[in-house]
Amino acid sequence: MSKLTLTGDCLTIDSVAKFLDGEYAPVNVSKEARAAVRRGRAFVEKLLKSDKPVYGVNTGFGKMANVRIDHEKLGELQLNLIRSHSCGVAEPLPENTTRLAMLLRINSLVHGNSGVREEVIDALLALLNSQVVPWVPRKGSVGASGDLAPLSHIALVLLGEGKAYFKGKLMAGGEALSRAGLKPVVLQAKEGLALVNGTQVIQAIGLRTIVQTRRWLKVADAAAACSLEALRGSDSPFDARVARIRPHPGHALVARNMLKMLDKSEIRESHRENDPRVQDAYSLRCVPQVHGAARDAFAHIQQVFERELNAVTDNPLLFPEDGEVISAGNFHGQPLAQALDYLAILLSEIGAISERRTEQMVNPDLSNLPPFLVRDSGLNSGLMIAQVVAAALASENKIHSHPASVDSIPTSANKEDHVSMGVTAALKADHVLKNVKNILSIELLAARLALEYHRPLKPGKGVKGVYEALAKVTQPLERDRALYEDFEKVQAVVDQGGLDFVLQGLE
Repeated sequence: MSKLTLTGDCLTIDSVAKFLDGEYAPVNVSKEARAAVRRGRAFVEKLLKSDKPVYGVNTGFGKMANVRIDHEKLGELQLNLIRSHSCGVAEPLPENTTRLAMLLRINSLVHGNSGVREEVIDALLALLNSQVVPWVPRKGSVGASGDLAPLSHIALVLLGEGKAYFKGKLMAGGEALSRAGLKPVVLQAKEGLALVNGTQVIQAIGLRTIVQTRRWLKVADAAAACSLEALRGSDSPFDARVARIRPHPGHALVARNMLKMLDKSEIRESHRENDPRVQDAYSLRCVPQVHGAARDAFAHIQQVFERELNAVTDNPLLFPEDGEVISAGNFHGQPLAQALDYLAILLSEIGAISERRTEQMVNPDLSNLPPFLVRDSGLNSGLMIAQVVAAALASENKIHSHPASVDSIPTSANKEDHVSMGVTAALKADHVLKNVKNILSIELLAARLALEYHRPLKPGKGVKGVYEALAKVTQPLERDRALYEDFEKVQAVVDQGGLDFVLQGLE
């Protein structure tokens, strides 16, 4: 393990991936960032000495922004905020997602534009570096004015309240802190609002999906190449000249991946001449166009999230060097919500075209292979219903690809009259990815079984690598068996890095 030192502008998607894999311990904050935090807090103390109303510092929140709060009640104001806003519902976020949200919130606070004390940063770090993980219901944020409800559940544990996991066991937040040797924090002016007014839950859910998608987009290319070999398809559509005259970067990238996977294929050479077929089906021929469009969209999504990783999403924003406080809308999750809707759409299309390739392989009228890839078909059903499962998931994804970011509903007595639905977009994208992982696992299994019928001819080097890895955990389909275990085994091979030796050669 190595240390991760937060500076406010140091995070990347690669570092997030390592954090999710547990590669960083402990997390700390740089000296320069601590100095920025102290400057921000000194500015808050200066504001408190003046009679000037400052939103969230000495006023109420939302619709009650015009209500002035007495100085002696400013701590109570922040405590009430956290308690009242801790009202999320539904099943909790995964522990690593909650921990990532905490990391992201610390990285935002250390810019010094939020006005918290250094003691709050230290308390957050201690919580993050402990075995205490707040229990955070995943629903209840509209993605504007920050992810108020879920972030409040994190802050509630910091105060010794709420619920938390300690070494994986759920208990009262105060007890979890005590077992970890941590003490609750007593909030002062501005600090409660600073803890909850941000986009970090949208980011955390979205980033977890993005990190997984990076691998599975390569898997999609590998699966397509395996299916192409199984169907004795042509490699002509992946010619670099085709990409050059329609210069979308993703198209060229995917075409290169396909050719790498198919390199030195004996199967392809066996039918290069005298093949009566003129063209392959779109699900094979248009892989560079469809997978490539997904790659280009994904590059944009990663760019949006890379920016947000090191952003300040609080309100109001403090600028100590200028002596100014600006009420604005950096908490609004629209940039992330739109990107996550885009992510759900591109993943849905990856699943849709994958399901079509599975149909090509199991349908004897299209494949020139045994019906449903099983011997003695009729007595045996083979992959008949496996394709039905893939179709069900692909169709479900279409429903979840309706954009959440075009929806809005007024909140806080119409003060917050336009919201992003960013958490909804993040949860949808995560759901679609889970379906796509299953769809691609079904395609990979189908291709692995179909390739049996081309022996002793060898597939391309990359396809051969995939086939051999899957053959270690799945058997040829001589007669019917319960296939759900095969799907699980294929997906586990991918998620546990069993195909990385092939994927590392892809772009």
